[in-house]
Amino acid sequence: MVVVMQTNMGEMENITVRPKVTDAKGILKQNREFLDYFWDIAKPERDIRLKAVEDLIEHLKQSEKADELKYTLKRLVEGLSHAREDSRSGYSVALAQLLSVFEEISLKSTLDKIKEKHNLQTAKKKFIRSTAFGNFFGVLSLSQSTRLHKEPQVMLECIQVLQSLSQYREHLKDLPRKTMVDILSETSTDVFEEVLFSALKSDLTSALNTPEQLELLLVALQKFPSVLKPKKLKKLLGSTTVITKENMPKLVNVLKMAARSVKKENSLPPVALDLLQASLREENFEMFWTEAIIKGMMSEMPGPTHYLSFRLLGASLPLLSVPQLEFVLSGDVMRHYGEHMLSAQSPDRFRFAPEMEKYVSEFMQGCSDADKQLTVVLSFTQLTNQGYPVVPSYWRALDHMVPSALQQYVDWLLEAFCKPQLENCLDFSTRRQKGNQDSRLESDSCVARFRKWIIPRLTFIVENHQIKKQEDLVMKVTRFVFFHGFFNVKKPTPEIPETAQALSVPIDQQTRATLSGAFYGLLQGLNTMAVIGDSPEEEGVNSRRILGVKADGTMWIYCLVQYADMLLNQSKYVQSIQTLSLEQRQGWDSMLESVEALRGKAKKSSLPKHTAFQHLFLLVGIQMFKAPEESLELLNDLRTSMEKAEAKKSKKKKATGKSSEEEPHWVEVIVEILLSLLSQPSRLIRSVCNAVFGRICPHLTQAALSSILNVLDPNKDEDESGVVVTDEKEKKTKQKEEEEQDDEEDDEEDEEGSDSSDDDDDDDDKEEEEEEEEAMEEGGEVDQNFRLELMKVLQGQNALATEEDGSDEEELDDAAMMKLDGSLASLFLEQKKRIQAKKDEKNRISKEKVLVRDFKIKVLDMVEMFLNKQGSSALVLGMVEPLLGVIENGMSSETIQQEQDYLRKAADIFKNRLCRGKYYCKEVDGREAELHEMFERLIGRAQKLPDSSLSLYYFSAALYVLKVLRGGVNEQDSENAPSEAKLMGKVDVERVTTCFRDALTSFMMRRKGPLTGAMFIDLFTKFPVFCVNLLDTAVENITGGRREHQQGQACAMVLKALQSKDVKNLMSDVRRTELHQKVVDQLAKSFENVQCKNKTVRDMMVKALELCQFLVKTVQSQKMQINLELLQNFLKSMNVEGTMQKPGQMEDMYWSVMKLFGIRKPQIEKVKKVVEAKQTEETTKKKKGFLPETKRRKNRKKPTVLEGQETPASIKTPEGASGEEGKKKKKKNKKRKHQGEEVTQDQPATKKTKTQPQQKKTKKKGGQHGDDGN
Repeated sequence: MVVVMQTNMGEMENITVRPKVTDAKGILKQNREFLDYFWDIAKPERDIRLKAVEDLIEHLKQSEKADELKYTLKRLVEGLSHAREDSRSGYSVALAQLLSVFEEISLKSTLDKIKEKHNLQTAKKKFIRSTAFGNFFGVLSLSQSTRLHKEPQVMLECIQVLQSLSQYREHLKDLPRKTMVDILSETSTDVFEEVLFSALKSDLTSALNTPEQLELLLVALQKFPSVLKPKKLKKLLGSTTVITKENMPKLVNVLKMAARSVKKENSLPPVALDLLQASLREENFEMFWTEAIIKGMMSEMPGPTHYLSFRLLGASLPLLSVPQLEFVLSGDVMRHYGEHMLSAQSPDRFRFAPEMEKYVSEFMQGCSDADKQLTVVLSFTQLTNQGYPVVPSYWRALDHMVPSALQQYVDWLLEAFCKPQLENCLDFSTRRQKGNQDSRLESDSCVARFRKWIIPRLTFIVENHQIKKQEDLVMKVTRFVFFHGFFNVKKPTPEIPETAQALSVPIDQQTRATLSGAFYGLLQGLNTMAVIGDSPEEEGVNSRRILGVKADGTMWIYCLVQYADMLLNQSKYVQSIQTLSLEQRQGWDSMLESVEALRGKAKKSSLPKHTAFQHLFLLVGIQMFKAPEESLELLNDLRTSMEKAEAKKSKKKKATGKSSEEEPHWVEVIVEILLSLLSQPSRLIRSVCNAVFGRICPHLTQAALSSILNVLDPNKDEDESGVVVTDEKEKKTKQKEEEEQDDEEDDEEDEEGSDSSDDDDDDDDKEEEEEEEEAMEEGGEVDQNFRLELMKVLQGQNALATEEDGSDEEELDDAAMMKLDGSLASLFLEQKKRIQAKKDEKNRISKEKVLVRDFKIKVLDMVEMFLNKQGSSALVLGMVEPLLGVIENGMSSETIQQEQDYLRKAADIFKNRLCRGKYYCKEVDGREAELHEMFERLIGRAQKLPDSSLSLYYFSAALYVLKVLRGGVNEQDSENAPSEAKLMGKVDVERVTTCFRDALTSFMMRRKGPLTGAMFIDLFTKFPVFCVNLLDTAVENITGGRREHQQGQACAMVLKALQSKDVKNLMSDVRRTELHQKVVDQLAKSFENVQCKNKTVRDMMVKALELCQFLVKTVQSQKMQINLELLQNFLKSMNVEGTMQKPGQMEDMYWSVMKLFGIRKPQIEKVKKVVEAKQTEETTKKKKGFLPETKRRKNRKKPTVLEGQETPASIKTPEGASGEEGKKKKKKNKKRKHQGEEVTQDQPATKKTKTQPQQKKTKKKGGQHGDDGN
C-alpha cells in the first residue's frame, strides 16, 4: 500500500541536504568490524564472548597497528566496571589474553590505568559497586596474564589493591581473598619472603578472625613452610601450630562463619578442608575433630554447621588412614547424619544423602586400598536405627568396590545374617522414638529388621552389572538365599557350607517369605545375566550373546537345581520347609533324569527344542519349592510332550494318518504349557517363557500359533480360548465364607433359644432395611421371590391383616411374637446372604477380567516376539485378522487404564511390527486366491465401520496383503509379461482395481463414511499401478463429488498422482496429455460460479488452486499442447468484484496461480488529502473549556465569571469555563432532566485545574450570579 503525503515545499527548501557518504577504501567497514569485537565481548552468551576475544587478539596480531592496540587497552579497562556481570568477566578475560600475548604492554602502566579509571576515592556513591568490581577484575586480569610473577612490585600493588577491597564485602564477598590465595599459589618462595610477607603480615596476624584471613594463612603455610617456621608463626599467632586447644574457640567461630556464608551455595568452604589438612600435617587430627567438629559444630541446632560437618566428613575420606576412618565413622557426626537421614524423608526437607553418596562414590572410585574401602562400607552399613541401616540397600557407591574388598564385605553380610552383632553397630533412635516407650523394639525384632535389609543388599550386589565380581561369589550368595529360604539346619556338615554358621536367632516367617521372593528375583537376574569375567572363553560366549549361563556354558538355574537336589538328599543334616510328598519327590527325580537326558542329546546335536525343554523342566522343577502341586502337573505334561517330540522318524512314518492327526506336535504342547505358565503372576516365569518361546519360534506350527491367537480372540469364551484363571486367594476366601456361614447358622440357633434385647432387634431391623435398600438400588425393585416368602411367613403366623379381620384389637402373644421374629430373622439372613453372594460374584468377575486382560497382554508379548523373529514366515498372514479383531473389540470396550494399555499395545504391534515390518512374507505360491479373498474382506469391512480411525487399520491391513502378493514375483516368469505384472507380482490387478474403485466411489458419493482421502493418497504412493488405474475416477470426482470436502480430497489425490515419478513412467505421453487436459476442464468447471460461503468451500478451493498451480507449471515448463484459456478466463472471473484482493490462504494461492499467467496482484494506493486531514484534526481536537458545536445550548447564553467580573471574552479561558460548567452541572442537574434537555458527560467542566485561592472564591460568587441570571 503506497501512501502519498503532500508537504509544504517551503519547508523542504530549508532542510540542508547532506552529501552522500562513500567508503571507497573500506575504512569504515574495517572500523565497524573492529568495534563489533567489543560488542560481542559484552554479550551474555559465553561462547560468543570467547570467540570475540579470540578474534580480537588475532586481529591485533595481524594488523600490528599501535593505535588499535592502544584503543583496545583503553576500551577493555573501561569495560571492567560494566553494569552486567557477564560483560565484566568478558572484558577481564580479554584483558588477560591481551597482556599475555602482547608483552610490550607494561603491567605497571596497565595497573595505573585501572586505578585511575576506577578510583574508589573519587567515585560517586551510586558508582561504588561498579568501581569496586572494576578494580577487582583488573587485578584478576593481571593475575591471569601469567606475567605477574615476573614483576614482584606489581604483584605487591595488586595485593594491596585486593586488601583495600576487603571493606567492600557486601559487593565482592570473599572474591578478593580468593584471588589473593590464587596469587600466592603461583608465587615463588623468594618473592613471598622478600616482597609479599611484609604486606600480608597484618592479615596473617589476624588469621583467626575471619575465614578469608585464615584461609590465606593456611595456604601460605602449605605453600611456604620454609618461610612460616614455628618461630615466625608464634610471633604471628602466639603459638607454633594452628591446631591448639587455645585456638579452638576461635577456629570454631571461623568455621561457623564459613558455614553460614555458604548456606545458599550448598558447598564445602575451602577453609574447612585446609584446616583439616593442617591438622593432619600437625598430627592433631583427633583433637581437631573432637574439639572443633563434635563439641563445637555439632553442638549447634541442625543446620549449616551440621551440613558443613557432613561435607567435611565426606571430603576427608581420601585423606585419612584406616584407624582415622574408624575413629571418624564411629562418632557423633555419623550418628547425627543418621538422624538427619530419617528426619529428611519428608518431601519439603533438605536431603544431604545424595551429596554423601557422591562423596563416598568418589572415594571408592579413587581409592584402590581394599582395607579403606571395606572400612567405609562397613561403617555406613553399621549405622542403624533400631537395627535397620539408614543407607539404602541399593547403593550406587558399591559400583567401584574392588573384588577383594567385595568378597570380604559379602562374607561379613552372610555372617551378620546368621549371627547379627547389633552391639557393634552405631545404633540410634530419634527424639520421637526415645519419647515413645512402645516404639522400643526387642532384640529379636531388631535382628529381623537387620536381616530384611541384608537380603536386598545381597541381591543388589549380584544383579548390579557395574560391580565387578566372580562366579563363585554369585553362586555363594544365591545358594545362601535359597538355603535359608527353603531349608532348616538339623546338624552342621562340611559338605554343606551354609550349615556351618548357626543361627543365633531363628528366622521368622516374614523374613522367610522375603528370602523366598529374593531367590526367585535372583533367578530372574541370573536368567538375563551376561557371562561374568574377561577370559577368552567368556568373551567368546558373550560374542554369541548367550544369557543366563556361566563361562563353561552351564546354565545358572541348572546349577541351583543340582544344589537343591543335593539338599533334598541330605535329609540327615537339613530339612525342607516345604515337605514334598512321595509322588512329588518322584516327579522331582524324573525331572532331573529328563534334564540329564536332554543335556546329553544337546551335546551331540544342539537343537532348539532340547534347550527349550531343558529350560522348562528346570523352571517348573525349581517352582516345586513354592507350589508343589501345580509344578507336578506341569512336569507330567512336559514329560509327555518331550516323549512325543523325541519320537523317532521311523515310528512317525509307520504311524497311521489318523493317529498322527490326533497327537499334537511337540511345539503345540510347549506352547500350551507356556500359556499355562504365563497365567501365573511371576516375572521369572514370564522372562523364562519369553526366552523359551524365542528359541522355538522357528519351529512354530499353524496349530500352535492358532492356540496363541485363540487367547486373544474376543469372540470366544474363556474356556474355548484356553484361558484358565486360578487364584489361590479365591479358594481361601471361599473356605472362609463357608466357615463363617456355618458359624452364623450356629449363632442363629443360639439366638432363637435365648432372649435378645430390644436394642439388638432394632439394629437388626436397621441392617435389614439397609440391605433391602441396597437390593432396590441394584435390582431396581425388591426380589419377588423374597416378597412371596415374606408374605408366607406373615400369613403363617396370622400377622398379616386382611379384609376379613374385623378389628385390630387382637394381638399375638409373646410366644407367637418370638416365633415370628425368629422366622423373619432367618428369612432376612438368607436374603442378606443372597445379596452378598451377588456382590462376591460381581467382584470375582471383575478380578477375573483383570487377570485375563493381564494374561492377554503377556500373550501379546509372544506375538510381538514372533513377528520380530519370524516376520517373513507365512504364518504371519494368519495374524492379520485376529489382531484387527482385538483392536476393534478394544475400541468398543471399557475405558479403564488396563484396557487402554492392552489396546495400545495391540495397535502398536499391528502397525509397527506387522504392517511396517522390515521383513514380510514373499512366498505365497498356492495362496493367491485366499489372500485376494482376505483383501476383499478387509476392504469391505473398512467401508462398513462407523469410525475412520478403526477403518484405517483395516485399510492398512489390505495394503499389507497387497505388499505380500506383490513381493512373490518371479522375474524369470514375467520377463515377457506386461509392465504391470512385473510390478505387481501375483496380484490380480483388475480384481483389486475394481475393489478399490468401488471403495473410492463410495468415499466420494457417501455423505458420511469411514474412509478418508489420506488412505487413498497412501495407496497412490505405495502402489503407482493402482494410482494410474484410479486416476480417471478421481478426476471425475473433482466436480462429481457429493460434497465440497470430497471434491477437495479428489484434487489432493490427483495432485499426489501427478507429482509421482512412478506414475509418470507408467503412462504414455498421449495419455498424460489427455489426462492433463481432462484435469484442466474439470478445474475450469469447479471454478465456474463458485461462491466461498463457508470454510469447507474455501478449503476445497485451496486444494483446487494447489492442483491448478502444479498443472500450469507443468504445462508451461514441458510445453504441452493443452488449452488453458478457459481455465484462465474462469480464474479471472473470480476476481471481478475484487473479492480476491483480501489477505488469506486462498487469496494468496489464487494470485500465485495468476502470476503464472502473467497477472500480478494489483497494489492499492491509498491517498490522504492534507486538507481533509486538517479539517478532521480541527473537528476532533477539542479546546479546553469548550463543548463541541452539537452539544452547545442555543436557547440561552452562558455567562462566565473570571476573577469576579463578567466578561464575554472570559469564555476563552479554560479555567473559568471548567469551574462554571461544573457548578452549573451540579446545581441544575434535576432541572435539566425535567426540561428534557441534553446533558453532556464529556465536557471539560469535569476536569479540575489548578487555580489560586482567590479565584476559587470568585468562582463561587460567579456561580451565584449565574444562577440569578438564569
